[in-house]
Amino acid sequence: MRWRGIMLTVSGALALAACHAKQAEVTLPRPVIAVVVHRDSKPVLATLPGEVNARYATPLSFRIAGKLIERNVRLGDTVTAGQVIARLDPDDAQRSLASAQAQLMAAQHRLGFAEQQLDRDRAQAQEQLIAMAQLEQTQDAYVAAVAQRDQALQQFALLKNQTEYTVLTADHAGVITAEDADTGQNVAAGQAVYHLAWSGTVDILCDVPESLLTALTVGSAASVSLPAVTGRRFTAHVRELSPAADPGSRTYRAKLTLDAPGPEVRLGMTATVTFADAAGDAQADDPITLPATALFHEGNAPAVWVVRPGDHALELRRVQLGRYDDRTISISQGLNDGERVVLQGVHTVSAGETVRAVAPLHPEDFAS
Repeated sequence: MRWRGIMLTVSGALALAACHAKQAEVTLPRPVIAVVVHRDSKPVLATLPGEVNARYATPLSFRIAGKLIERNVRLGDTVTAGQVIARLDPDDAQRSLASAQAQLMAAQHRLGFAEQQLDRDRAQAQEQLIAMAQLEQTQDAYVAAVAQRDQALQQFALLKNQTEYTVLTADHAGVITAEDADTGQNVAAGQAVYHLAWSGTVDILCDVPESLLTALTVGSAASVSLPAVTGRRFTAHVRELSPAADPGSRTYRAKLTLDAPGPEVRLGMTATVTFADAAGDAQADDPITLPATALFHEGNAPAVWVVRPGDHALELRRVQLGRYDDRTISISQGLNDGERVVLQGVHTVSAGETVRAVAPLHPEDFAS
């Protein structure tokens, strides 16, 4: 009986301790991902869709006509400068070169004979053994032989070049973006076989409405985001602005150069181009840009969760949205600079709940 009483006492103490531990665990503040927000440094003029393009893209073609017998690269392949990418049947070009070489040898032989005859006639003319008219004829034959040699030499050089033109090489490093001829096809001189986009400088193409023309000039800065490259924004500058509007869309084509594109930026990607007011500074009524994951609703009104600075409790704050983007929202009213806003898990918290604000593990995932 004594031991039974001791065991009951110990069991009760352990159960009470477990209850206290469980109660203490429940009352701990809940961690939430939240950051201090600030107003945008410059007002946004416009956000436009764009596309990644190479600055230079050229068709690759043979200089002579012929039958395409070999293709060494395919669509999407990366090539280097001087790399052989295609060949024509060289038989006709080689035969023409051999014929030109034979004509050059004959012309050189005739020139040698004419030079020897000229030397003999000059010696005999000094001894007055031949008439001056015969010497003049010999000199004329020598001049004609020199011209025939020069003509044969130029023809040989031309046909030698044409033999080399049966090999198509890439003149710049880049990526093959199109295939325009198949093996076995007879191609004409200048007919495109491939299209090559040069590597290096990358442009962003976008169409600007006429309402922005007064605010944009060559050299204007822009911020570029790519849906395929999440968590990163690129800086770009306007390189070229079309002087005339497109007849169909009535917009002006702008070409922007990315400052540091990186290998993750690929041709053909879609882009979002944001132009900011270069003359604007942050004002009290400037918007605050947040990730779209921070958006919640109170009834039909948009709202965000704000962590109160005093008791660290959550407050559902109605806000007014100025703009929706693919990954961000722009809040024009309802938030103050320096307040802490919940960025993730907005559907799992409740008003008045005490929380512990935690910075994002990967801040670039929530970059605006």
